[in-house]
Amino acid sequence: MNKKIGIPVYSLDKFQSKNDRSNLFEVELFDANRHFQVSYPHRHDFYEILYLSKGSGFHIIDSNKYTINPPCIFFLSPGQAHRLELSHDIEGFIFIFTSEFYLLNQKNKNKLLEFPFFFSLDQNNPPIYLSNPDDDNFIKNLFARCTNVVLNNHVSSDEIARSTLDLILLTCNDLYPEEMKSVQKGKGHILVKNFLLLIEENFHKNLRIGNYANILAITPNHLTQMVKRITGKSSVSILHEKTVVEIKRLLIHTDLSIAEISDYMNFPDQSYFTKYFKKLSNLSPIAYRKLHVK
Repeated sequence: MNKKIGIPVYSLDKFQSKNDRSNLFEVELFDANRHFQVSYPHRHDFYEILYLSKGSGFHIIDSNKYTINPPCIFFLSPGQAHRLELSHDIEGFIFIFTSEFYLLNQKNKNKLLEFPFFFSLDQNNPPIYLSNPDDDNFIKNLFARCTNVVLNNHVSSDEIARSTLDLILLTCNDLYPEEMKSVQKGKGHILVKNFLLLIEENFHKNLRIGNYANILAITPNHLTQMVKRITGKSSVSILHEKTVVEIKRLLIHTDLSIAEISDYMNFPDQSYFTKYFKKLSNLSPIAYRKLHVK
């Protein structure tokens, strides 16, 4: 891994087994034989749904560690850093896709942001644990059928995949815990999620609230009011939280020095960077790294 670029960012084509398909989606079996030349941890510039029917292990998403207890479904949004620790008997399916692929026939271009498991407002990404066998069989059959259609190059494979993806997402939305969904709702929540998306895309530039408000074509005051209404936090607090999350990603998942992380995150100097991180996390960058990297 190039130390100067931090956590590797992969596009969808890196994970595709066929070269004759557009780089907009892939759906296939997920098991111990699925090997690609990628580094862990890494982040994507696309969305991912990972359904696991067998096996064990852990899925580390940003600084959160989740137990793999099949049958379960994990979700990843663009920009999130993740790492998988899997048993050799792991089995399931994976569906990766771009927003362009999903939104092609959607009138609502914010549809992906309306799902509670993408760009979570509380920055928590627990999986869905499928305790009901009927729900599990339904989801598993959707993945299996779609994988088979795509694998055999069905003439309508793109359309079938897009429709199946929509059904998978809608079903998962229905199954998602109500207490988690309630966090994501409210007037203006799409604006706030767009704010979070922009932070993910510009995390290393150290932009200010005014910069993000300009991109969103609103006033800084309106952005602050909407973020406060939806999250109970100020927009500055959200920006600080997301910045600290990114710093933690780099401290845990890379061997970048403190000075290199400070430079990469566009801080004026290492001293200010250290004070900033310690104020918001109660630990120095070095202490945090020692605590979380074994």
